[in-house]
Amino acid sequence: MGLCRAFADPRRLTEPKASAFADPRRLKPAARLGIARDQGNQHHRRHPRRVDERDSQTNGEDCCMKIIRRPTVYLVGRQQLDEGQIQQFLDDHGVSNWTTDASTAGDELPEFAGRLCYMSFAKPRPGGNKTYLGHIKEVGHGSVLEHAVWNFIFTGVSRSFTHELVRHRAGFGYSQLSQRYVDESVADFVEPDCIADDPKLHEVWQSAVQHAQEAYIKLVDGLQAKFSDIEQKTQRRKMARQAARSVLPNATETKIFVTANARALRHFVELRCSEHAETEIRMVAAQVLEILQREAPNIFNDYAFAELPDGTRAASTPHGKV
Repeated sequence: MGLCRAFADPRRLTEPKASAFADPRRLKPAARLGIARDQGNQHHRRHPRRVDERDSQTNGEDCCMKIIRRPTVYLVGRQQLDEGQIQQFLDDHGVSNWTTDASTAGDELPEFAGRLCYMSFAKPRPGGNKTYLGHIKEVGHGSVLEHAVWNFIFTGVSRSFTHELVRHRAGFGYSQLSQRYVDESVADFVEPDCIADDPKLHEVWQSAVQHAQEAYIKLVDGLQAKFSDIEQKTQRRKMARQAARSVLPNATETKIFVTANARALRHFVELRCSEHAETEIRMVAAQVLEILQREAPNIFNDYAFAELPDGTRAASTPHGKV
């Protein structure tokens, strides 16, 4: 499976030329405790020691901690078909005239897998890929959907979000930013809208996260001094950070690489793009579904969005638990 550029709506990607894998938190500015508040719908990439021009509130200091209000989803990998090997298989089994009208690998692979189960290549039912996958969803033959896989990066999300996300185990793989190796003295923080929209509550929240980060910095400095007898510098830093992170809040921003198949993603969308889901994970699930409806329209075309009173969206389908 090859890597590709982000295929999310380009209006959601504020700086597509920047590398999704570069971690500016490895840079250590001198002044680390200023706050910039992001009021917009985008997660703007932080530049250390500089307040982004689009940030609407700062405290006048050199800033490297930013408050984030919206997550960002990057699609970085998708499957590719080997048409030659598919044709070789068909030729070897006496099927020379099978074709599909699927427009993406995500839609074609489940159809191919399903037809292999019954060797139904020679006499396909009319209606094409859309009809075939529609029938798969109707009868609940969801195992064939597990062959379509995508790779995502989620950024601008909180540790609270990832605690919920990683409960989805079957069909998912994860690689998350490490708080043992990455310096969180320049971390960003994710603020819920219901707090951000109330000036008094925002002030309480902002004070709490700022004091937590100040405590983290003091603990890291003190622990590195305490572990000064350890010769290896990397090990000394890791030991200090892994203990100091205990004071960081669930609001601490993180980044996570996610790989999942279509069946698992359907289950994720049904649980998390629901009006009953927590707001942050619902926003991510809605972005993921938008991407998947472009990547595999015939697998995900049965979901319909509905606007919720809080400005987020929920999705529903008549074909649950496929």
